[in-house]
Amino acid sequence: MSEKKIKVGIIGSTGYAGAELVRLIMQHREAEVVWFGSRSYIDKKYYEVFANMFQIVEDKCLDDNMEELAKAVDVIFTATPQGLCSSLVNEAVLSQVKIIDLSADFRIKDVKRYEEWYKIEHKSPEFIQEAVYGLCEINRKQVKGARLVANPGCYPTCSTLSIYPLAKEGIIDMNTIIIDAKSGTSGAGRGAKVNNLFCEVNENIKAYGVTTHRHTPEIEDQLSYASGQEVRINFTPHLVPMNRGILVTAYASLKREVSEQEVRDLYNKYYADEKFVRVLDSDVPPETRWVEGSNYVDVNFIIDKRTNRIIMMGAMDNLVKGAAGQAVQNMNIMFGLEETMGLEQVPLFP
Repeated sequence: MSEKKIKVGIIGSTGYAGAELVRLIMQHREAEVVWFGSRSYIDKKYYEVFANMFQIVEDKCLDDNMEELAKAVDVIFTATPQGLCSSLVNEAVLSQVKIIDLSADFRIKDVKRYEEWYKIEHKSPEFIQEAVYGLCEINRKQVKGARLVANPGCYPTCSTLSIYPLAKEGIIDMNTIIIDAKSGTSGAGRGAKVNNLFCEVNENIKAYGVTTHRHTPEIEDQLSYASGQEVRINFTPHLVPMNRGILVTAYASLKREVSEQEVRDLYNKYYADEKFVRVLDSDVPPETRWVEGSNYVDVNFIIDKRTNRIIMMGAMDNLVKGAAGQAVQNMNIMFGLEETMGLEQVPLFP
């Protein structure tokens, strides 16, 4: 083990996002996992949980003692259910180590709003304002100096990046936004749930969390920051029978007449230099199959002159850019590394 490498601890390493973190960091030149945290599999070898890691990872799973972990690593990833990170973090821990939280505990700045949507008490509200929302392409400068990063949710990442240029430039009526989104079943987590069984999901598509999905306030907050006004949206997610992927189709009314080239220039203004946001060619809709296994987000738009509306679209892998990949991207920024390090995997196909 090289002393020069960033020592990584993962709490929740045996969930889908945690396993993806392990996969990505195993390919990272400047970081290595030294703590595979998993409350469910303590003392079990990691490859016994995920056989793809046979003869790659020999370590045993450890507990989630954050205070002990903080002494052993440079950065902690918490890929855990809502409420756990906020119950473990404290000033003593943050004075020793950087934390990238993949849960929602520090994404929403209004603690009452968080508690209303997530139905749990926030255990460390004193750190909410300090936490930096880690949407790298938008908050890169703030992430660089952070010691606590709130890694964005999957739907908010894809939705915000798809809409952001037009929200920022005041092209769309923010009160007319409707977001229709679809996700593969890994987005629901690895826990055993009847609704996620093969026979329940296969050959089926369904809306869920209609008007109540907990990513709604997160998306609203980010679009409010972008547009400089309070935003309320309709957000409806759907579960589709595939392992990975998110597809967002968002609709909004235009505030004035715009040309296709004008809008394309705006997208290029914000994303031309962004490695992981790909603005597709004219009339090419994003597809999840072209981003699977990668940290890329494909975005595009189509103007509907007949209705004076614009359709904004995005596709990404919910476990990579929607979770672990973005977390590694945040780590790279926080430690002054090349932002793309460990994340240049070409999308898988077929």
